[in-house]
Amino acid sequence: MAKKSKSDKKAKTGKSTGEVADLKRKLNKLRKRLKVLRKATGAEARPNKETGPAVSPLAPTAGFPAMPAIDGVRLSAAPAGVKYTDRDDVMLAEVAPGSTLAGVFTRSSTRAAPVLDCQAKLAVLPDDTGAGFAIIVNAGNANAFTGDAGQQTVDQVTGTLADLMNLPKTHVFSASTGVIGEPLPPTAITGAFNVLHDGLAADRWQDAARAIMTTDTFPKGSLREVVLDGTTVRVAGFAKGSGMIAPDMATMLAYVFTDAAVTQPALQAMLKATTKGSFNAITVDSDTSTSDTVLLAATGKAGNAPIGSARSTAGRVFTAALQEVMTDLALQIVRDGEGATKLVEVRVTGAKTPNDADKVARAIANSPLVKTAVAGEDPNWGRIVMAVGKSGAVADRDRLSIRFGDVLVAENGWVAGGYREEAGAAYMKNDALVIAVDLGLGSGEATVWTCDLTHQYIAINADYRS
Repeated sequence: MAKKSKSDKKAKTGKSTGEVADLKRKLNKLRKRLKVLRKATGAEARPNKETGPAVSPLAPTAGFPAMPAIDGVRLSAAPAGVKYTDRDDVMLAEVAPGSTLAGVFTRSSTRAAPVLDCQAKLAVLPDDTGAGFAIIVNAGNANAFTGDAGQQTVDQVTGTLADLMNLPKTHVFSASTGVIGEPLPPTAITGAFNVLHDGLAADRWQDAARAIMTTDTFPKGSLREVVLDGTTVRVAGFAKGSGMIAPDMATMLAYVFTDAAVTQPALQAMLKATTKGSFNAITVDSDTSTSDTVLLAATGKAGNAPIGSARSTAGRVFTAALQEVMTDLALQIVRDGEGATKLVEVRVTGAKTPNDADKVARAIANSPLVKTAVAGEDPNWGRIVMAVGKSGAVADRDRLSIRFGDVLVAENGWVAGGYREEAGAAYMKNDALVIAVDLGLGSGEATVWTCDLTHQYIAINADYRS
């Protein structure tokens, strides 16, 4: 076949080769300019592929909240170049002596080395050293499925930091998030220690939250204040998470701090209880991570009488505030679900048992068919019926009812008499949706939050490592 001439190409495209090249140069200049503007405005694109919105359309409109100091806590962030070359990717938190610490972690059978190390250290708390704590976190590499090298990296990182901060090694906790199966050179982290240590300050909440982001599009923070027996105490925290999100818990990290005085056993019990209705009640894609970690530190600097039980009056008030912070952070993770355009709350009532309600809620929230229907704003309630049936929970077709918000869609095993498709379609256009199912069998109930499943989720995850 004869080679096409330049004139042939021009006839086909309407432009000469030189004009096409010029347009490509202009396009590349525009792309570079856009990248500069995004960085200048803080509207960071997802680091792996610049597709979709720079910031999730479901992000809080007020942005990262104003976070006052928590007495006894200092934070820092710095660039280590673990994976990203143009941003901070490692975070350090310093917690004052006399504090207590609690933690919950993924129950994945392939837990990462930092998770196993944290669990081992937490098992020996409380201890009597009275020393403070340090928390070191990197983004870009999960240090998971890395064999003995993974624990060696953890040992070197935490040991070096313990020496620098004059702490027992058992009081240095680490976490890593990012790509699984790639060795994490410890020097990539330890090389940033001096900058991190020198940069510790009480007001660097947003810096720390941004440093641990991977495919997140916005940093996530939350704060509550309550009064305990006349003493004002604060609960504040930040989290990361966007994909590989499903209990227990998700590819998410969260760090919460309070100036309240709480004994370690009580703190652990409160954290476990509040995790159930927050981080363990969200799902983006049904995939449980190797690296999930939530740590809660209480410095006691507020001066309240130490809380020794979640059942005491002060314990109940504090737990309620902690629950609000944890749930707020969890919902921000769902709002930042990879490719998400809809926040979906799945409410199940009338189940024979709470466990059955949870099964149904998760079956609906994790169904690709339900999630794609939500993305397409299609009120396909038949997919809800399908999900209920496959859940494994006890169900009776003829007692089942389904609502989209206030719109009664189906009842008594059939479409509701007054239901109109137009009403369902109109409701599905909302950014925040409630899918409510009543099984009509008992008093069991559960709530799970999820998001829709869009083309953007595929685009982000198809080349995550490349």
